[in-house]
Amino acid sequence: MWSVISVLTVLVPLWEMGCSGLTLNSVPLHQVGMYQRSGEGGAHPRQRRSWVWNQFFVLEEYMGDEPLYVGKLHSDVDKGEGQVKYVLNGEGATSIFTIDENTGDIHATKRLDREEQPYYTLRAQARHRHTNLPVEPESEFVIKVQDINDNEPKFLDGPYSARVPEMSPVGTSVVTVVATDADDPTYGNSARVVYSILEGQPYFSVEPRTGVVRTALPNMDREAREQYLLVIQAKDMVGQMGGLSGTTSVTVTLTDVNDNPPHFSQSYQFSVPESLPVATTVAKIKALDSDVGPNAEMEYRIMDGDGLGLFRITPDPDTQEGLITLQKGLDFETKSSYTLRVEASNRNIDLRFLSLGPFSDTATVRLNVQNVDEPPVFSSPFSKMVISEEATVGTTIGTIFAHDPDSTNSPIRYSIDRNTDLERFFNIDATTGVISTAKPLDREVNAVHNITIFATEIRKSSVLTLLCPHGCYITSGLLSINVGVVLITVTDINDNAPVFAIEYETYLCESAKPGQVIETISAVDRDQPQSGHRFFFSLTAEAAGNLNFTLRDNKDNTASVLTKRGGFQRRHQNVYRLPVLIMDNGSPALSSTNTLSIRVCDCDPDGIPQSCGSENSMLSAGLSTGALIAILACILTLLVLVLLIITMQRRRKKEPLILDEERDVRENIVRYDDEGGGEEDTEAFDMVALRNLNVVRENGSKNRRDVTPEVPTLFSSSRPPPDNGIFREFIWDRLKEADVDLSAPPYDSLQTYAFEGSGSAAESLSSLDSLSMDSEQNYDYLSDWGPRFKKLADLYGHSDGGNLFVS
Repeated sequence: MWSVISVLTVLVPLWEMGCSGLTLNSVPLHQVGMYQRSGEGGAHPRQRRSWVWNQFFVLEEYMGDEPLYVGKLHSDVDKGEGQVKYVLNGEGATSIFTIDENTGDIHATKRLDREEQPYYTLRAQARHRHTNLPVEPESEFVIKVQDINDNEPKFLDGPYSARVPEMSPVGTSVVTVVATDADDPTYGNSARVVYSILEGQPYFSVEPRTGVVRTALPNMDREAREQYLLVIQAKDMVGQMGGLSGTTSVTVTLTDVNDNPPHFSQSYQFSVPESLPVATTVAKIKALDSDVGPNAEMEYRIMDGDGLGLFRITPDPDTQEGLITLQKGLDFETKSSYTLRVEASNRNIDLRFLSLGPFSDTATVRLNVQNVDEPPVFSSPFSKMVISEEATVGTTIGTIFAHDPDSTNSPIRYSIDRNTDLERFFNIDATTGVISTAKPLDREVNAVHNITIFATEIRKSSVLTLLCPHGCYITSGLLSINVGVVLITVTDINDNAPVFAIEYETYLCESAKPGQVIETISAVDRDQPQSGHRFFFSLTAEAAGNLNFTLRDNKDNTASVLTKRGGFQRRHQNVYRLPVLIMDNGSPALSSTNTLSIRVCDCDPDGIPQSCGSENSMLSAGLSTGALIAILACILTLLVLVLLIITMQRRRKKEPLILDEERDVRENIVRYDDEGGGEEDTEAFDMVALRNLNVVRENGSKNRRDVTPEVPTLFSSSRPPPDNGIFREFIWDRLKEADVDLSAPPYDSLQTYAFEGSGSAAESLSSLDSLSMDSEQNYDYLSDWGPRFKKLADLYGHSDGGNLFVS
């Protein structure tokens, strides 16, 4: 049989045992025995367990030098002969907890922290020392870390911000603060927290157990102080001595309530020019209110005064000012000042504070009208006048009138804005305002004239005197101008005769019968009589007795042309001219004679013209005689221009290319004083720019110079080499001038002897100095250069002292 394992000085709480209704306060585990179940009639014995485990307790944060003794394990199999060894497995085995395999003593080798891990579950087993076979089944037990007060309370949500209305009663809840303690709340008082206020008295208080912050004083005024900073402490161990504590801050802001009535600090006086337009803001007033936001929103109204219908006051939603606006125009000459009594009141009233007084105030506003020199005022800014187009020059059309609205009653001068009367059809008397005609009028050209009249006030208050060159004096006062509009309608008279409505092209078939209508004509008249047009058509006296055609007036402003006979033939006459007299119904009546051209055509059986003589082809193409004449004139003009151009070109070719000494030599540059030094000559003129036109044309976009640049001497031993860019620009400018000058020969050549060429692979072959010096150079290689150098090879290749002369 195995005896139970003893655990020294270990307490076994009830709930850890898992046995309901059993009370064990402090019992060594070796006294917790094994139970054998017996029954009537041969009870089966219950197998005894060798291990009975509860939990060991270890104090956290142990700081001793030696390992902490936890407890002892022992099995009754162990007879003390050293045949049993104890083995420990599970959480923290060997790393935190060790066991003496001989004695079963358990020690903790490290400092434990309950807040990190409150308990450890381990497994214990007894094994035979030599065979390592278990002599007891493996069983679990728990080592629980016993808490100490090693953690202070902490405000995880701090610091706090809270808002509470001003003037709140005592005890109004502001905010609830919560502190947490990491210690074991089930063991002792390590985690039992008590709250207190360190800063913030006497305005606020905190409930010790709940952490609710409340107001402690009545009538806290936001206008006096808006914000408070509180410091709240939380202490564990129920606030007893030795407990740990933590603090947090609470910022309390008093929110506004409408506890202050508005008031005006002064009476107001403003100056208002009389020229301000309607709806203009003429004054701003403001009632003071210590409240903010909606509690400071104002309403204004004009209670009484002598400007009730003239002014209006409205609140500005942003500034809460009262804006006084003009409802009607002001006139200094009529009334020079107004007095208003204005009331300001809060829009949002808090009934709790009505006892503090009426939430409104009044102020007096005086508005003084300033006199402004107003421009002249027309009796009617828009006038309509009527004049007949037969009116003679100087006829009076009408009169306009303007007056000075100021008390000075300055004189008015009238004038016409000539931008609205460019052809100067009208004049106006500067003093009286009488408008008259200055030119004959034509309704058909312009039936309505819209002119602008300037009315200018000449003020005498400020006069500028100027001395004329001949001793006279001109005085000019300050001007004030207003503008009026006059609409002049020109009435019609019968001054235009009626004419054909269109240019008729009338065709007559050779097969036409007598009495056949060949054309219906109508008329137009530029006049516009009030009763409408009525035209009368007839043939002229000369054409009335013709035997070919007759005219019938249709009495509807049209007339029909009819044939009197048949048998018209083109070969006899292909065109007939019929003069038609058209008369209007004006007074006096006007008439005009219009000629109708009737062309005889060969028609198909349906009466459609097919051929109408020699002119028909042109007419059928849609070209009139006038159009054909214009086309021929254009062709003739083009031919003349071509001939002129050819003649000028021929004359230009015949001009001599050699100019007189008196004429401009332009781009000819001739030098004979230097034979050139080749590429070795650094003082010679660089001809690269002339050989490469692309280099020259880089400056082709430069503006032409009116003054020809002065070109320095090309070759001079006392001066540095010239700038090639100057020569390029000079030559290119001259070329451009010659190109655009059509009257000059093409002087585009440039002659110079300052450059002998770019050289060759053989370098210089000159022997000009060979007469004066002995040359030991071997010229046998000339024979390898080909036929072109054969002559030189003959002269130099086989001769020691041969000379070469080049001319």
